[in-house]
Amino acid sequence: MNEETTKAQVTVLGLGAMGTALAAALLAAGHPVTVWNRSDRPTPQGATRASTVSEAIEASPVVLACLLDHRSVYDTLGPSAASLRGKALINLTSGTPAHARSLAAWAAEREIDYLDGGIMAVPPMIGRPGAFVLYSGSQPVFDTYRPVLDALADSRFLGTDAGMASLQDIALLSAMYGQFMGILHAFALVGSAGVTATEFAPMLRGWLTAMGGFVEGAAEQIDKRDYSIGVVSNLAMQAAGYPHLLEAAIDEGVSPALIAPLRPLFDQRLAGGHGAEAITGVIELLWERK
Repeated sequence: MNEETTKAQVTVLGLGAMGTALAAALLAAGHPVTVWNRSDRPTPQGATRASTVSEAIEASPVVLACLLDHRSVYDTLGPSAASLRGKALINLTSGTPAHARSLAAWAAEREIDYLDGGIMAVPPMIGRPGAFVLYSGSQPVFDTYRPVLDALADSRFLGTDAGMASLQDIALLSAMYGQFMGILHAFALVGSAGVTATEFAPMLRGWLTAMGGFVEGAAEQIDKRDYSIGVVSNLAMQAAGYPHLLEAAIDEGVSPALIAPLRPLFDQRLAGGHGAEAITGVIELLWERK
């Protein structure tokens, strides 16, 4: 049998920037693709355009949804849920773990095999090295349609809890935004003295690369809930110097808004008698429940 005839037919719902990139990657990998979009957006070359959601769903055994938000997934799929019965639904729409679990329950009630995904890439990265997608939910869907998923990016299955992909997606993005905040503050601070961002960037990149080793050490401390392991610069030392970061920013006419929230956590942890431990112990305050 010709290899092309074995390629799974795939439906892509949503032709925003990401949905279009997903469809294009599938087409490039030789998959027949049917697409649908609420508004009149260009159809990727080689794809078949469906006029209705039901028509798009009926065209394929596996449906990829990449829509605006959680609500739009329900609004789009709800009226056509009967067409999805017995099919695989892979939801790549951004959302929260609660959204994913809610959709998984909705799908199970309608005998739809559900897999949730978190895309760790921007549209131009889809189908290229470096992109990866986190998946959780139906193991059979992941296993059966792995060739489809691998055409998009490196595929990583995180387990049968449908919310796990979204949770780790958001965890990674949270770390990214935390880093972005520090970078922007650093550029603002040196910029106040006339140092250009371009001039400072190589030193900043080198410093952040060197500090990347914090991740593994912190992970060991957190998993063991022992923040005395391998302490080099303890919380008391860092808390004593941290106010200088805020004062220097104010003195230079730079708002400390991006870095100020850490100080009260340092102070609270110190007040609890943890000054000799690593700053990693601040995570204990994040786990507190009201």
